[in-house]
Amino acid sequence: MTAPDDTPRPTPPARTTAPHTSAGQLDRLADEISGRASVTIVYGEPVTTGGVTVIPVAEIGFGFGYGGGSGHTAGAARTGEGGGGGGGVRARPCGFIEIKNGTAAYRPIRSPWLKVVVPVAALLAGAAVPGIVRRLTGRRPG
Repeated sequence: MTAPDDTPRPTPPARTTAPHTSAGQLDRLADEISGRASVTIVYGEPVTTGGVTVIPVAEIGFGFGYGGGSGHTAGAARTGEGGGGGGGVRARPCGFIEIKNGTAAYRPIRSPWLKVVVPVAALLAGAAVPGIVRRLTGRRPG
C-alpha cells in the first residue's frame, strides 16, 4: 500500500541505561518504533482515476514485550542472568476514503463471512435457549 519511510532522522541521544538491561532494550525499541511511526503507515497514497480519488486506510497494531532477571541459589557462588523479548506488527486493510464531486466518504471493507456467520450463530443460539431453560427448570417438553 505504501512505501517504507526511509527519511533520515537524527540519532537519538545516548541513554544512561545500560543497553543489555530490560529498560535499555525497551528504550531502544521505543526509539526505533517512534522513528518509523507516521500517518503514511495507516493512510496509503491517494489514487485518482476518472475524477474519483481513493485513499486506502489500514489498521496497524504494534506489540512488544521484554523481560529479564537474575538470581542465585542459596549457598552457591554462581548467579544467573537472563532475558528475552519479542514483538510483532499487524496490518489489515479496513477501508478507503472516496472523494467524488467534492464530497468525501469512508467506505469500510467488511468480511463476507460476517454476513453468514453472525445470522447462523444467532439462529443456533435462539434454537438452543428453550432446551437450556427446560434443563435448568427440570421441566419436560410438551
